[in-house]
Amino acid sequence: MKIKPIKCFKAKLEDITSDKSISHRFAIFSLLTQGTCKIKNYLKAQDTLHTLEIIKALGAEVYDDNGIIYIKSPLSIKSPNCILDCGNSGTAMRLLIGFLSAIEDEFFVLSGDQYLNARPMKRVSEPLVKIGAKIYGRANANLAPICIQGAKLDGFDFFSNIASAQVKTALILAALNAKKESYFNEVELSRDHSEIILNKMGACIEYLNSEKTSIKIKPLKEKLKAFEVCVPNDPSSAFYFALASCILPNSKVVLKNVLLNKTRIEAFKILEKMGAKITYSITNEDFESIGEICVESADLKAVEINENIAWLIDEIPALAIAFACAKGKSIVRNAKELRVKESDRIKAVVLNLQKCGIKVKEFEDGFEVEGGEIKSTKIESFGDHRIAMSFLILGLKYGMEIDDSECIKTSFPNFINILRQIGAKIGD
Repeated sequence: MKIKPIKCFKAKLEDITSDKSISHRFAIFSLLTQGTCKIKNYLKAQDTLHTLEIIKALGAEVYDDNGIIYIKSPLSIKSPNCILDCGNSGTAMRLLIGFLSAIEDEFFVLSGDQYLNARPMKRVSEPLVKIGAKIYGRANANLAPICIQGAKLDGFDFFSNIASAQVKTALILAALNAKKESYFNEVELSRDHSEIILNKMGACIEYLNSEKTSIKIKPLKEKLKAFEVCVPNDPSSAFYFALASCILPNSKVVLKNVLLNKTRIEAFKILEKMGAKITYSITNEDFESIGEICVESADLKAVEINENIAWLIDEIPALAIAFACAKGKSIVRNAKELRVKESDRIKAVVLNLQKCGIKVKEFEDGFEVEGGEIKSTKIESFGDHRIAMSFLILGLKYGMEIDDSECIKTSFPNFINILRQIGAKIGD
């Protein structure tokens, strides 16, 4: 895919893709309920549609009525007669490992595409095995396909040395069906959607410290109440157009119906530190703060990032584009987790920025980018949607060619349409 440069744009964007993390969670959490759940604005991308197919295979009734997803949970979950295909979604696979490991006497096999089956699952499987889960897979249950023989699990007191919402949620889902209460502790607060949503559904997840890094989870005594929700727009997806507005002169964008959870808008806060003009307004607080973000173009300056990495791990490739367009040397550290995402994102960012003529230093846990003159080139996406989208945004300013842009559909199926909406000229 080739994209040609544009001069500027002004837009109000309402059709940004729905939040992927929350769509996955509502689909999987519906299996804990009694009754019929109703989900408006569910993300219909490849990853989240795979999750709907999985919960169907587990016995749920799922149907789409005029764009609204209805899910009726089965009375009990039984072994399916098929492999559960997670596609490219680490979120789906890790959460399901936690959930399914506690379904007694049933058998499940989880697999995905070539990229997902190369990503580490031991961070979830290992603590679960220690409390009685029966989980098998390649490389000692680190690589999918993953096989699970459900069992009644003990309670646990687990410390996670990485801040990962996927690990936390997987352990919470296992704990909800454990024999006794469990404790989960993490090195720093990861995204906290699961705790917020599950508590509003009737679960009992208690914070034990002011930092919210230590929680107690009580097993469910009965099924949770069915929910009716509207999924907000994804701040990680909205961020690409915030970035575009920053790097293109005389540009302004209003991003509507966006989730404003503080663990999800850290990348916007980094742009503010770089000099971007950003304002926020809350319009809805049904289950979390939702609202509008207004971003205007600005001259960007370099920044150093070494904390709250878990809050902006998905946006770092896009932030690297901002670094390349900024004045000075920007640095990211403590982000080794980028090595095990859909691609090795540190390697992918460094290689592609170097192709663009930018001076980049690679670290084991991050990189340094010196802003400078950028040239149009051909970018390798490595099958990673966030690498492809980040460099397409850079292409709005300088022009770019992206290989394997099909991967964008895993998370943001209307991304190209929005690019065209703001004036981009895109072709093969």
